[in-house]
This record gives sequence, structure tokens and C-alpha cells, in this order.
Amino acid sequence: MTANLLEYDLEGLAAFCAKLGEKRFRATQLFRWIHQKGARDFSQMSDLAKSLRDKLAGSAHISGLPIISQHESADGTIKWLFDVGDGNAVEAVFIPEDDRGTLCVSSQAGCAVGCRFCSTGHQGFSRNLTTGEIVAQLWFAEHFL
Repeated sequence: MTANLLEYDLEGLAAFCAKLGEKRFRATQLFRWIHQKGARDFSQMSDLAKSLRDKLAGSAHISGLPIISQHESADGTIKWLFDVGDGNAVEAVFIPEDDRGTLCVSSQAGCAVGCRFCSTGHQGFSRNLTTGEIVAQLWFAEHFL
């Protein structure tokens, strides 16, 4: 089983790199490629040594969440429904404004509150999302928009 690098913050990436015998600065490089440039494949990471890219390919992956659906309203609001496994889906919503935008992400699969406007609330509470599942929503929206 390989590690999904979206599950790690910078410190987690540093620990992961240390397990591979790599120096700490490699974690910063990985973090930039994943979160600033939106890289999904280690072969894109041109400033990493080929030997490191090969190590990463054998021990890690960068995987967002599968998209079930995407809907855009007339005002530009975009709703994405993501599959988080076990029959659960979560919603992320981007709400554009004149000078900024707001991104709402899910932190739980299902919700006990049951707001009528939110598809996540209609499921009932199932579980808390992992760090990677939360980050994957942001990561997708950031590189989609």
C-alpha cells in the first residue's frame, strides 16, 4: 500500500522523506509541487532527482477524490460532490464574489444537523474525514478554478 501525500502536512512530508533517506528540503520541494503547482505525477517534478522520483513512484501517490457530479448555477456558484468511499459522498461549494471567493469544504461524511440546502446533511452522520480527504477538496478546487 502506498501513501497518499495529500494526507501529509509539511512536517509529515519531512518524516516521509526521512523514511526514504532523503533530506528535509525535499519535503519542501514536494509540498510546493503538490500544493502550489498541482502536480499529480512525480515525473512532473523536474527539480527532483530521478532516483527520488523513482522512490516516490514506488512508495507514494497523489490522489484527489473521485468526482460524482459538478453543478454550476447562474450566479457562478459551483458545487462538487466527491466520493469518499463506503457509500459516502461529500460536497464542496465555491461561491464567487466580486472581489473574492468562498470555498466551503466538508469535514465529515454526513452530518447530524440535516440542513435542507446541503446534500451532505441528508445522509446522516457517518464519520469524520481524514486530513487528506479534506485537503483533497481544497486541492481540487484550487487547481480547477
